[in-house]
Formats: sequence, structure tokens, C-alpha cells
Amino acid sequence: ENIATMSVEDIKADLKALVEEKNCGPILIRLSWHDAGVYSTGKLTGGCPNACMRFTDASEGTFGANAGLPTTALDLLKPITEKYADAGVISHADLWTLAANVGIESMGGPAIPTRFGRKDAASSSEGVESQVGRLPDGDKGVDHLREIFHPKGFTDKDIVALSGAHTVGSCHADRSGFDGAWTEAPLKFDNSYFTDLLEKSYVDETTAQGCPQKKHAGSGTIMLISDLALLESPFKETVELYAKDQEAFFKDFTAAWVKLQENGCEGLKDTL
Repeated sequence: ENIATMSVEDIKADLKALVEEKNCGPILIRLSWHDAGVYSTGKLTGGCPNACMRFTDASEGTFGANAGLPTTALDLLKPITEKYADAGVISHADLWTLAANVGIESMGGPAIPTRFGRKDAASSSEGVESQVGRLPDGDKGVDHLREIFHPKGFTDKDIVALSGAHTVGSCHADRSGFDGAWTEAPLKFDNSYFTDLLEKSYVDETTAQGCPQKKHAGSGTIMLISDLALLESPFKETVELYAKDQEAFFKDFTAAWVKLQENGCEGLKDTL
């Protein structure tokens, strides 16, 4: 194919086919989130979506929080990466962003507007120094969530909206040490994460890896300590809103998610 004629629509069509064939929407969301989510303006500065996880000699490609991303996620994306990113049609960082957004919409979630122009890291030296203080831990509460998200420019309400991405996907014991799906339909992007938080009761358990989490006996779904922290005030009011009103969740999630994906970037545009 002539790369001059390749369009965003072509890339989206290939991504949609991948997501539907491999049921890999959730890990593509995580790839974009962990690429962009290292950004901070607090005690720690810098970090941006730059596809640094392509490099596994040091930095972001070696972080425990990113386990499974440089291998499983990038292996899934490989044919599309070779066709478009390696050919210079789109940057790796923009491809990861677009892949997550196609995944969200394919699973029934909102249509996320994607802008382009993220610059790729040329080596692991362009990554951040550590996940600590940049990416959240699942076994901590509200103070930790605020310490992580407020320096990225997010409010308490944004924290709840972004946490709603846990409506899809599962924890994998061999990656995070946590184990299980948050909802009973982990490939459906809806507001069931919030209805589950309010309606289900959870008991403490420890995974085989020694990680504390919460389990719902009837369905086997899980929540992390960081999820149940959202039942504290003032977060709970937002949980209640999103449990009642999926459209409100989709609207707020879209705004917070686009901000996350664009943090630390300049000069983004609507076209490739």
C-alpha cells in the first residue's frame, strides 16, 4: 500500500478488527493509560505519552506496573505497528492512544476524539525514573489517589470517572499480583463498575501473590482497595451519579481521558 494514501480511518478499521478478534480492548486501554499516566507536575515533573515502553533495557519498559504491556500488548499490536508506525504514517504514541480509543468505542463506550502529533521516545533514556508517585497502587486509599492524580491536573470527580475504566478488563496475577475481573461483563464498557460498587458486598482475600483485594462471593468479581476507596465522601456522590446516569459517566470520562492522553503534549492536531 502507498503510505501517502493511508488514513486514520484505515488504522481505525484495522484496530477495530484486532479488538474484536482478540478481545484485547482492555489491555490497549491500559497501554495508553500507562504511557500517558506517568505525567506529573508535583514533586515529580515531566513524563508524557511517548511510547517509551517499546524499550525494555531500562525505564518505563521495565516498571512492575507495566508488566505485560511491552510483551502482550505490543505483540498484539505488532502487525498494525509494522504497517503504520514503522512505515512513518503515525507515531507509536499516537497509535497507542488511538488503539485505546477504538477499544473503548468497540466495547460499547463513548466515541473518544483523538488528536495527533505525540513524539516518540528514541530510547529508554527519555522515560521517567520510576512508577513511584506517578502510577497508582491498587492497595492504597484516597490520600494516595489524590497524591497521584491531583498533580496531573485531575479533580476528585475526574478520579472517579477515570476509575470507571475498570468496568472492562481483569487483573492478572502474573502482572499486577491482583487477580480477577471487576465486573461480570469485562468486555462491555458501561457503568456497571459503579453499580457493582454500590450494590455488591465484598470480603477481604489475599491472592496467591500475597496481594490484598476484595471479592464478591456470588459472581467472583473483585474490587481493589483503591476502588472501594471511592465509596468515601466526596467521591461517593459521583459514584452514585454514574451508577444512575451512564451518559454522565461517559461525558465526564471522555473529558478526563482526553486530558490524560494529552498531558505533556504540545501542538496536537486533528489530523495525522
